Amino acid sequence: MNLIILEPSEVGDAGDVSLLGTRAAHLLNVLKVAPGHRVRVGIIDGPSGVGTVQSLSDAAVALRCAFEVSVPPRPRVDLLLALPRPKVMRRLWAQIAALGVGQIILTNAERVERNYFDAHVLAPERYRPLLVEGLQQARDTRLPNVSIHRQLKVLVEDALDGLFQSGLRLVADPVATRPVSVVVPKSLEERVLLAVGPEGGWNTFEIDLFGAHGFQSVGMGPRPLRTDTACIALLALVHDSMSSRHSLMAKPIV
Repeated sequence: MNLIILEPSEVGDAGDVSLLGTRAAHLLNVLKVAPGHRVRVGIIDGPSGVGTVQSLSDAAVALRCAFEVSVPPRPRVDLLLALPRPKVMRRLWAQIAALGVGQIILTNAERVERNYFDAHVLAPERYRPLLVEGLQQARDTRLPNVSIHRQLKVLVEDALDGLFQSGLRLVADPVATRPVSVVVPKSLEERVLLAVGPEGGWNTFEIDLFGAHGFQSVGMGPRPLRTDTACIALLALVHDSMSSRHSLMAKPIV
């Protein structure tokens, strides 16, 4: 936990915060804070800052927080993901947030089992804590927007332009020969939308559908990869090509 994420309602007018539960346990048992120690804090979709420990108890930590004026920008990479198996999706939530995406668009595909959409892991109360976990790892405060679409054709033809209005569109295709580094120029200023398919990849109709709506195909070589591996690797490659990785804070804080 490299950043203590706070809900706006938890922060008092003077910046006072009282932490209980997992976050307090982390400060007490892992960081072993004492009064006067400073820790990194951030408000969901708001600024980051510094929390100074005021007092401790067996299960609570009181902080007084000072926040920066500016809010971190939303990551310029969006992810369109064919819904994987529920246990895979559960693993992916935190990792996707940690790598940095502005929005997660989950969709159907021919090789997606229909019952995946009934999984508990798609309930906001289940995935939101996992997204927050990823933000705390990566020292970011911008919670990805999430939307779920049961029909790929309707999504691409009717809804996508509203979700992703402009920028570079990429679709991962196992047979594509152009790598991300060729398609995504260094220091790209546009947003990027990355479409990653299910186990077995997109079918021919789906690839053609993406191509008809401005997507360029990218590949990662001849090795077939699982969805979670491909998703993480491709997001890392896109961010690296855009040179978009940054540190929210550079202060020597606990």
